Amino acid sequence: MSLSVKDQVVAALKTLAIPGADRDIVAAGLTSDIYVDGGTVMLSITVPADRASEFEPLRELAERKIKLIDGVTKAIVALTAEAKPGTGRAPEKGQPKGVAAKAGIPGVGAIIAVASGKGGVGKSTTAVNLALGLAASGLKVGLFDADIYGPSVPRLLGITGQPEMVDKTFIPMKKYGLEVMSIGFLVEEDTPMIWRAPMVVSALTQMLRESAWGELDILVVDMPPGTGDIQLTMAQQVPLAGAVIVSTPQDLALIDARRGIAMFEKVEIPVLGVVENMSYFLCPHCGGRSDVFGHGGAHHEADKLGVTFLGEVPLELAIRETSDAGLPVVATAPDSTHARIYRDIADKVRAALAGESRQGPRIVID
Repeated sequence: MSLSVKDQVVAALKTLAIPGADRDIVAAGLTSDIYVDGGTVMLSITVPADRASEFEPLRELAERKIKLIDGVTKAIVALTAEAKPGTGRAPEKGQPKGVAAKAGIPGVGAIIAVASGKGGVGKSTTAVNLALGLAASGLKVGLFDADIYGPSVPRLLGITGQPEMVDKTFIPMKKYGLEVMSIGFLVEEDTPMIWRAPMVVSALTQMLRESAWGELDILVVDMPPGTGDIQLTMAQQVPLAGAVIVSTPQDLALIDARRGIAMFEKVEIPVLGVVENMSYFLCPHCGGRSDVFGHGGAHHEADKLGVTFLGEVPLELAIRETSDAGLPVVATAPDSTHARIYRDIADKVRAALAGESRQGPRIVID
């Protein structure tokens, strides 16, 4: 009976010995759950943080061996390393005490995160249209979909297919003038991503740093929703210039938005502003306005926390339809009222990055 792809991967990994030891990485329990989807294989190898560079040749060898397996077209092997307390790199000169230095990405100017304290608030739609709004102002913009459990950027931009790999580097997909990378390009849309947090972070940072972004003014990162270990670790490891928080006006969403702001404050990343999504609804028949989720809550929270309020995006059928069809409103209806709202938000973000209206987050407890 022929072995499954997963069994063949395990067999290949058993031939790889730990550097300086006589045990293989499988026997030592260093490999994560192996993920196989069609011709794509993903896994991580857990290594001591201070030996990561020593294990890099082994990681490359693992990828080469896995790619030799019949039916495998892509192999992503990430190194997962957890530093022991007190073993982090020393801060660079002028860097806040306790904050480790973060390596930049060649050719990429500012990296900004679009985040939300909870799912379902329209974060990814906002990230896509914000990126397009920045590009419309003349900037070279990339979009990285870090929402690994629910990657929606491929659908929102109408991109199909897989990115090419050249010399172990991903070539981002291109659409509407954006350079785009997403885990959604590598797995089927309906395939669940059942990964533990360390592997998620390793896979994301590898995709981020091993993609040929070229020369970009801004790279927009669509973060996973929430404020857990994945989000915190990403914020600590990626050299973010700032973050945009997306919320709806309702009280439950605002509670989570506060947590998001507090998380970025914890790692000393400036909050560029807050967007109130699904802010109001205008009836297409009678023109009457309904505040379905309340109204002005995000604006009030931004003012209370000392954070810039970037704007209100209405609950609008046209935005939903164009998003579902992969025809984002900023790109396909640039003269519409809704596109102008996103472009105005993008202008404010650009101004905040330039230091024209940046305010540091301030947590206020009533």
